[in-house]
Amino acid sequence: MMKSVAFLVALLAVASAFAPNNASPRTSVAVNSLFDDIVNMDLWKDQSDRNKYGARASKNLTPKDIGSGGYVPDGLSASEYNSIRKNEAAKKAANYQRNVAKAGKFQDFTDFYLRRGTSEGGSWLKKDGRGHDFVKTKYDWSGKSIEDNKPFFEA
Repeated sequence: MMKSVAFLVALLAVASAFAPNNASPRTSVAVNSLFDDIVNMDLWKDQSDRNKYGARASKNLTPKDIGSGGYVPDGLSASEYNSIRKNEAAKKAANYQRNVAKAGKFQDFTDFYLRRGTSEGGSWLKKDGRGHDFVKTKYDWSGKSIEDNKPFFEA
């Protein structure tokens, strides 16, 4: 009996020697990686409306006056070139404001689809234009008054 107890103790010692160690539980510290910190940065928190459509008007984007060492094309004085640049900037700003005024105005496709009558059945195929909206063109292509509205490319 003594030999069997000694054998079991030796077997237990050998088995525990080759068993993997129990890892002590780590205390978790939630630290974002560098990438997470960069991705989660809010660079526009102080100027949240800076990139909204139409925000160009609130920015100072006018061309600066040409100084003594600035580029002036041949045949123009600095004042003439400055006035040309200001006129071009004014045209650009007016065009931008014209486009901003169009923002948010659109035709709702669902309403158009239901008004056209294509939700059910195929009766829209027999309508004029097959459900398309007709628009006014520059010239009258109906053939009724060709002499009055002759296109520029016809002699």
